[in-house]
Amino acid sequence: MKEENCIFCKLASGEIPSHTIYEDDTFRVILDAAPASKGHALILPKEHYKDLYQIDETVAGEAMKLAKRMAADMTAKLGCDGFNLVQNNGEAAGQTVFHFHLHLIPRYQHMKNKDILIWNHETFTEEEMKEICQELR
Repeated sequence: MKEENCIFCKLASGEIPSHTIYEDDTFRVILDAAPASKGHALILPKEHYKDLYQIDETVAGEAMKLAKRMAADMTAKLGCDGFNLVQNNGEAAGQTVFHFHLHLIPRYQHMKNKDILIWNHETFTEEEMKEICQELR
């Protein structure tokens, strides 16, 4: 099912032209229009899912399998030195388009923004770590 006003639904269906690098019945993989690096691409399901919480589990699993294949292929063809898979969920996490998508970001040692995904680490006491662990079990 597509959502009428979703730009990623339109890109995934081909309604809006894009630089498509892969397509099958479930996904379209396109180059990102505002890339973080050479080859930065997006895996877009053709069905509309708002985020990780709503995506069908089978489709989510297939997206990760596709990401693995695409990363290997892109690494071989682009000669990148590393690879990021990024998937944001919710505004607080940086999601700006509310259609599940997975970023494939080739990383190069010589990149001017190679540290773009580094964050400031938080520190928790041993007691806090135990409490968090208990909450998550």
